[in-house]
Amino acid sequence: MKRKSRWGLCIVPLYVFTLLFVLGPMLYMVAISFAQNKEGYGFSWLFTTENYEKMTDPVYVQCFVQSFRLAFTTTVLVILLGYPFGYFMARLSERGKRIMMFLIMVPFWTSSLLRLYGWIIILQVKGVFNMALVNLGILEKPLKILYSYPAVLIGMVYALLPFMILAVYSSVEKMDWALVEAARDLGASPVRAFLTVTLKLTLPGLLSGVILTFIPSMGLFFIADILGGNKIVLVGSLIQDQLTRGSNWPFAAALAVVLMVLTSLLIFLYRKITHVKDLEGIF
Repeated sequence: MKRKSRWGLCIVPLYVFTLLFVLGPMLYMVAISFAQNKEGYGFSWLFTTENYEKMTDPVYVQCFVQSFRLAFTTTVLVILLGYPFGYFMARLSERGKRIMMFLIMVPFWTSSLLRLYGWIIILQVKGVFNMALVNLGILEKPLKILYSYPAVLIGMVYALLPFMILAVYSSVEKMDWALVEAARDLGASPVRAFLTVTLKLTLPGLLSGVILTFIPSMGLFFIADILGGNKIVLVGSLIQDQLTRGSNWPFAAALAVVLMVLTSLLIFLYRKITHVKDLEGIF
């Protein structure tokens, strides 16, 4: 009994932290989303659904559509690049794994803002990328990539690719390769063995990487601001603008609540798909 009571006391700080710094701010945000905005600054605690009704405006609907489109495209590209990278990284020797892990983690030692400004140097009209293509004779004149949708997409993929690589790497490294060998011994081709065994066993890691990619890409407004030049407006950019320039906290809170609900649905779907029974039903 004493041991159980001690464990209970150890858990109390975790519950207190969760209530104060997770659940509390979320409930406060939901409450503000139903408040009424005051002209100038602040809000009044008068219940209204106007903030949610405002989101039906075509301008805001287009913002959500553009955010989902960018998040979906980013996730697809990250899967195409990150899954093979993480897969073959897990097949390297121990020394090779350590080297690749070091190279993946090195960029995190510097500020993400500095790394994004580095992409400005690369993608600008007289940048490294354009000058290299012109000097090689591939292009006659430089491309205008910076401050466009492709520039934002490149920045998103660059920022989120390591999360997919690490998620897939962790899943592949724990995989039982004897099952793949058994499938090959039973006559399965390399492609069939990959689709029926390897992909199935690494699907939780792949879906985890999708969640870690799709959800952040909905709100990484600073990438759109730096590489898109305010031409690409995401939901995160809209929330930030309402908090700073528009001084409309209730509407910003409503946008955040909707975004939170959408991402929660994705996490719920991830948990359902990664369940063992669901995995068995997919293939």
